[in-house]
Amino acid sequence: MTAGQTHSHELKRDAIGAPGIVFFVVAAAAPLAATLGASPMVFGATGPGGPGAYLSATVVLLLFAVGYATMSRHVTSAGGFAAYISRGLGGAAGFAAAFVALLAYNCMLAGIFGQFGAFAADILDRQVGIDLPWQAWVAIGLAGVALLGYRDVQLSARVLGILLVAEMLILLVLDLVVVADGGASGLSATAFAPGEVFSGAVGVAIVFAFSCFVGFEATTIYGEEARNPRRTVPRATYAAILVIGLFYTLTMWSIGIGYGSSAVAGAAQENPVGFVTDLSTRFVGAFSTDLMNLLVLTSLFAVVLAFHNTLARYLFSLGRAGVLPAALGRTRATDRAPHVASVVQSCVTTLVVGVFAISGADPFANLFAWLVGLGTLGVLVLQATASIAVMAFFARTRADTRLWHTRIAPLLGLAGLATAIVLVLGNFDVLTGATSGLVPLLPWLVPVAALAGVATWYATRGRGVELIGAADIEPADQPSPAATPVAGAGPA
Repeated sequence: MTAGQTHSHELKRDAIGAPGIVFFVVAAAAPLAATLGASPMVFGATGPGGPGAYLSATVVLLLFAVGYATMSRHVTSAGGFAAYISRGLGGAAGFAAAFVALLAYNCMLAGIFGQFGAFAADILDRQVGIDLPWQAWVAIGLAGVALLGYRDVQLSARVLGILLVAEMLILLVLDLVVVADGGASGLSATAFAPGEVFSGAVGVAIVFAFSCFVGFEATTIYGEEARNPRRTVPRATYAAILVIGLFYTLTMWSIGIGYGSSAVAGAAQENPVGFVTDLSTRFVGAFSTDLMNLLVLTSLFAVVLAFHNTLARYLFSLGRAGVLPAALGRTRATDRAPHVASVVQSCVTTLVVGVFAISGADPFANLFAWLVGLGTLGVLVLQATASIAVMAFFARTRADTRLWHTRIAPLLGLAGLATAIVLVLGNFDVLTGATSGLVPLLPWLVPVAALAGVATWYATRGRGVELIGAADIEPADQPSPAATPVAGAGPA
């Protein structure tokens, strides 16, 4: 970089360690907000076997992570799933994945802003006496995310770390008190019995369980900014899945025994809004419920900040590769933050949320439910395709010949993810709360986005664009036989 240059095309190296990356991923899982929102749906649909669904999702994603983490030793890129799929299945598939990722994560981000606005308007009016419409709270949240996303990734990691610890502690206190007290009728492992896990509307439980893991792709997206990415990324991937999976499983199990196996389904159906907070008041006290209500807002803010950073890096990678305008592939010279991509992402989110706000849509029943349902489906499709890409990559390159890491585990993970996709499609009306009109057709946007990506691939390959950041950084001590330089990755 020459003197006086104000931008570069590289992210800041050695900016974040494994704990920081895990914070981003677990924050995106929204432990508190997701528990309050998903647990009544899960227990109401399946009864006491709900925690077993979370454990099943954890196992499936750990199997997926085996191959994914193994491939991360050969590819380090801000392109995330798109980079891996491009390396394994070719440029056209990589472009398709990138467009699906942009659709999925933008839906998740905009949808959760709707949840943030709805919760803030209700909670702050009741507890603090601040009466503002949900649109005003979303505008405040957008401004905060835009400011933090524009800055160095280390600042976001510190903010997410503080918010994440607070929300997890309040739930762990509830878990420990319920377990120590013995719950409603004593401790029991009924929740993990196959007959309970696979009873009732098991598809609903599986859908919500997998939705809680959306965003763990960030472990590879931050690879370029990680310290020693060949070690940091695999460790962060396993750690994030284990932390999310075990935390949710423990919390759901505690809630189940708090109500008792025979009563939990009825309680969830009768009072879904107060399902968790009523339990907190009963076992811990009213003060914990008041604190929980406030922390759910910081939990949601942490989610939107995490998704914003993920999307900014997707846009950065696509801009650097020449797929999108080259300006998106620039980073600020002072801290190497993808500031242009971050600003553009803030504008896109504002536009999407603004359309719903102006149209008079309900922030929770419409903006949140519709878009998060679609986003969850899109991410599952990406994960399943990435499993195929991992197997194809190692079959072609022979860069790693361990059968478990490159064949068996990815194949088992693919089977589990394919099952989850079928369940999401079969229960999309439950996720979105709509059975008629255009909403049930929303899943078709996933293949439409993929086709748009393929069309872009064929339209741009004549300019020499081959990969979407798939080999932005190739480990020097273990080069991949399939390494291919990325056209358009240098300064514009």
